[in-house]
Amino acid sequence: MANGTGIGRVLRAPVSGWAWREFGYLMLGLPLSTVYFSLAITGISLGAGLLVTFLGIPVLAGVLAMCRGFGHLERARVRGLLRVEVADPEPVRAVKPGPLAAMGAVLKSGSAWRHALYSVIHFPWAVFTFSLALVFWVYGWAMLLYPLWYWVFPTYTDQPGLELFENDDRSFYLDGPAEIAAACLIGLAFTLITPWVVRALTTVDRVLVAGLLGPSRLAHRVSELESDRGVVVDTAAADLRRIERDLHDGAQARLVALAMDLGLAKEKLTEDPRAAARMVDEAHGEVKIALQELRDLARGIHPAVLTDRGLDAALSSVASRCAVPVRVAVELPGRPAAAIEGIAYFTVSELLQNISKHAGARSASVDVWKSGDRLLIQVTDDGRGGADARQGGGLAGLTERLDAVDGVLVVDSPAAGGTTVTAELPWRA
Repeated sequence: MANGTGIGRVLRAPVSGWAWREFGYLMLGLPLSTVYFSLAITGISLGAGLLVTFLGIPVLAGVLAMCRGFGHLERARVRGLLRVEVADPEPVRAVKPGPLAAMGAVLKSGSAWRHALYSVIHFPWAVFTFSLALVFWVYGWAMLLYPLWYWVFPTYTDQPGLELFENDDRSFYLDGPAEIAAACLIGLAFTLITPWVVRALTTVDRVLVAGLLGPSRLAHRVSELESDRGVVVDTAAADLRRIERDLHDGAQARLVALAMDLGLAKEKLTEDPRAAARMVDEAHGEVKIALQELRDLARGIHPAVLTDRGLDAALSSVASRCAVPVRVAVELPGRPAAAIEGIAYFTVSELLQNISKHAGARSASVDVWKSGDRLLIQVTDDGRGGADARQGGGLAGLTERLDAVDGVLVVDSPAAGGTTVTAELPWRA
């Protein structure tokens, strides 16, 4: 079935939309690159020549700004014809207002110089891809359809068919049935190959546009950190709301009720000592429950056993509260950074809670080890499977929390049963 699908895709490629879009991209690339190359080379040469005067600076700044405009057009062309999304580069920001500061910002912009480099180096590549794609495309379709138009030669010329070569005493024409059939087969081969040749050529264009016209790695990293910072802030706010809700609905409400019960017991102390003693006894039980709730809340914020004894003891403690038997194996040469240790603990806690509530498992295991400069965590169960981090919920939240510290969460949960969740965190000791 896979082979049939692959063969069908090859046979459909010459008439598919993606092949014609990519061919159109290469055909349009040459005239556009000619304009880019001409204007960029002329402008840079003129600006460099005028640097002995002040005029060279605004000329160069104008050329770089123009090249950024070319990049905007190229990103739109790649998006429309190659179906590739390339993010806009970082904007040029002047430190101070005014034309001089704006020109200085453009001249210092690495993105602007990358756009200028693209305008120059893309021209020879566009010439090559235009010529190669056009030859393959025209030759393939012309030979494939040769049986439909070979009659033009005997009708309007003195040749019996398309002449392939001629020497002093002999000429070879594509005029007989065998020659026409062979030409058609060769054309079919070229027609089937051409879309994949064009795809290979446009792959280079994708790399050039993404590497030179997109955001730099530093800008991309800054954007990631800003996004991660937002996730961290949202997570912290959610944790604070959870703590406030737990205090308000749990221990605080219980302590308010306890105070009321003790007040009633105080009033009944002289009138009905036995009833007062019974109320005090009930209040004593409420105090124990409130203390347990406060301990659980404190453990949820940051367990003391994690700070005092590390991940091994902390994970063993949380595993003992799981609804199914859990095997815990922690092999670490030392302790990671406190923040990473806390995230690892809460990741395992969340996963074990999911196993208790949703997995329907009979057993589970937790393995923690260090590999290079990364902390690896793997939680496995033999439950019903089918967990998906993309559907929102706890796993999606864990993915965001780990991503905020350059971590990774991978979920392998086939519908046949069993789930393995692997988390990878930086060590940062």
